Amino acid sequence: MKTSEVRKKYLDFMQERGHVIVPGSPLVPENDPTTLFTGSGMQPMIQYLLGTKHPQGTRVSDSQKCFRADDIEEVGDSRHTTLFEMLGNWSFGDYFKEQQIKWMWEFLTKELKLDPNRLYITAFGGDEQAGLPKDEDAPRVWQELFSSVGIEAGIADMGSEEVGGKRGMKDGERIFYYDSAKNWWSRAGVPENMPAGEPGGPDSEMFYEFTSIEHDTKWGEHCHPNCDCGRFIEIGNNVFMQYLKQEDGTFKELEHKNIDHGSGLERLVAATNDSADVFTIDVFQDIIKPLEQKSGKEYSDVQYQASFRIIADHLRAAETMIEEGILPSNTEQGYFTRRLIRRSIIHADKLGVPAGELSNNHAVKAEELQFRKTLEKGLKEFNKIKELEGKEITGHDAYVLFTTYGFPIELTQELAEELNIGVDIEQFKKEMQKHKEESRVGAEQKFKGGLADTSEETTAYHTAAHLMLAGLRKELGDGVTQRGSNITAERVRFDFTYSEKVERDVLDKVEDYVNGAINAGASVVVEEMDKEAAKESGAVGAFWDKYPDIVTVYNIKGSDGTVYSRELCGGPHVESTQDLSKFGKFKIKKESSSSAGVRRIKAVFVAE
Repeated sequence: MKTSEVRKKYLDFMQERGHVIVPGSPLVPENDPTTLFTGSGMQPMIQYLLGTKHPQGTRVSDSQKCFRADDIEEVGDSRHTTLFEMLGNWSFGDYFKEQQIKWMWEFLTKELKLDPNRLYITAFGGDEQAGLPKDEDAPRVWQELFSSVGIEAGIADMGSEEVGGKRGMKDGERIFYYDSAKNWWSRAGVPENMPAGEPGGPDSEMFYEFTSIEHDTKWGEHCHPNCDCGRFIEIGNNVFMQYLKQEDGTFKELEHKNIDHGSGLERLVAATNDSADVFTIDVFQDIIKPLEQKSGKEYSDVQYQASFRIIADHLRAAETMIEEGILPSNTEQGYFTRRLIRRSIIHADKLGVPAGELSNNHAVKAEELQFRKTLEKGLKEFNKIKELEGKEITGHDAYVLFTTYGFPIELTQELAEELNIGVDIEQFKKEMQKHKEESRVGAEQKFKGGLADTSEETTAYHTAAHLMLAGLRKELGDGVTQRGSNITAERVRFDFTYSEKVERDVLDKVEDYVNGAINAGASVVVEEMDKEAAKESGAVGAFWDKYPDIVTVYNIKGSDGTVYSRELCGGPHVESTQDLSKFGKFKIKKESSSSAGVRRIKAVFVAE
């Protein structure tokens, strides 16, 4: 099957069972403080899992593009990708475990025609320390379904992944209990790491067995569903989102129990084709086949497979990011776009793909041109370092080559190997881990719509940011759209699309617009409405094709009928602009470049 076929089968299947199909959200999350990217299908749904009414009802389904930056180094094997599409369905207080499991069985075995003899299931074995019981319901339902096709499905306790590798699977066993490290789902991971107010729940994962793969004992003495040898691949996860963590560390059941299901589309397609190599499916072969022609190398040649896979994944991810406006840069999301392209270039050189022929995308071509100039500088720096280091390049110098000169660690290793000198990879990894942790701390400063918190001051700045965008569009034209924000109780940092420096006299007019709205004591009114009607009414939104059919619009409107701002948003906001006046006068302190085609403003309230 092709990727588009499996996607359509799933969405049609869910629609026939009462789900409203909603569009996926942008790759840059709008309502999640924990990451720079949408990394799971449930991220855009969190407010509804916590009880907010979804405009489309209690049953929704979608296909969500996701990106996981932490998986970059894993790409190169047969199944890891950075960008993937997650097929999802949700029940917000509607159906629960039994119905979800029965639908998944029907979809996998009847719609996709997967052999039930190749399906294996995991379930939550409980967490005594957190006071969370073992899930006995899910295994019971799965057992009944296997029995309906003549398969006696034995249940076994594995505990941890490590124990599973030592114990292995006994004859007749098909359903396995694992601990909360494997079969509990929340954005923060295991129950002990969850903050108060975070929802979570046990899950039941579905695995497909590729019988052509021999177990590799480097992953454990025996194989089992959660083994990383590649014989078993997870093709879906049913999360039973039923708990909320309390301030005292205990868990209470949510008033409305929810279903949060996700299946990796690419892995599902590979399973339908009985191929343990996800890169054999159409969306990757569409990239790999032209590379074979340009390089004269074949994907089937094992020595080149990792490079083909890295390029296929990274180009697909980078071009998707570019389509969503995430251009290559040295900061935040753009850093990853740049890193993906540059790693692709390194591996294209290994394959012998001619310079400039990696991609037809203009942004990729421009980045390649810039990177090749950077490589020249990095090579000069490498040559200086190698003379000083003697027999080994330190991890710190390798780190500096990477972060300052854009010199990938793979290239440093390759050149060092040619000179018969070593590279301290362990120290390099420690330096990179420290860099990642610092980056993650920076990312965690973000909150809803880029808010650091929901204090009165931060909420005031959020409302002022809406007015500022309206003022910018009034002065610079409707081509101006928001490209990100970071708002604290002390200031607003706001990125927007514009190709040149904004002069001070224009910024003064924008200030006057914001302060005029504040002085007018305009009301902030929220309404839910049809997406097309919202668009026709002049509401501002960055990704119209990504929004659901019913959207939330915030109107800032004066008593004389003047509409100061009309924008799609998830809140929170003040009730009246009069509430902003207590903080002083709105002042734009600085305007500068953020990245290509994007400007950045820093603004504050100053006492009058």
